Amino acid sequence: MQDKVMETNAVTVVGEVCSALEFSHEMYGEGFYGFHIKIPRLSDYNDILPVTVSERILVGLNLRVGTVVKVDGQLRSYNKYKDGNNKLVLTIFARDMSLCNNPEEIKNPNQIFLDGYICKEPVYRTTPFGREITDMLIAVNRPYNKSDYIPCIAWGRNARYSEKLRVGDHIKIWGRIQSREYQKKISDDYVIIRTAYEVSVSKMEINEEENNRLLEK
Repeated sequence: MQDKVMETNAVTVVGEVCSALEFSHEMYGEGFYGFHIKIPRLSDYNDILPVTVSERILVGLNLRVGTVVKVDGQLRSYNKYKDGNNKLVLTIFARDMSLCNNPEEIKNPNQIFLDGYICKEPVYRTTPFGREITDMLIAVNRPYNKSDYIPCIAWGRNARYSEKLRVGDHIKIWGRIQSREYQKKISDDYVIIRTAYEVSVSKMEINEEENNRLLEK
């Protein structure tokens, strides 16, 4: 991903297609489809991530369940209104996609770089096992006055540092996209399993020239 650091939102993932293509939407006469990709972690866990791709990119790929593909694109967000509630939905928007015949040669199959701004006060917490975590929401600007809102999670030293960030701070993040199942209680006797997507931060940098704290000096 070294050649993409000038972008504000760059994703490269390599994994196995684990769901059939489904039509998503049409824009300006071009059809878009969605599927899920399975990416192994160093542990035994697999991240199952959603991908949205144009019919133009799919031409000649013969995409099917079990196919291993490399996807280059961006992590995008949009609001979905359902039952009177507004939900933030994330998807990897493919700009390019190709078959991958030797996935074992890929050292890092799940990479993301974000260059954006803190848009919600970071929340620091500790797990029952004592791990330090800070949750952040990063706004990454697109052209034409649009932005993607990306949940990010920092650990350990990065968690302690990012706890002190303020809304509007300019931040660069390197990491991976992860999926996480959680339980949502609908009623006293009904609980459903849902999946959340977020960026797990491995490295972060603050742009000191665009930092709210400078305004207080």
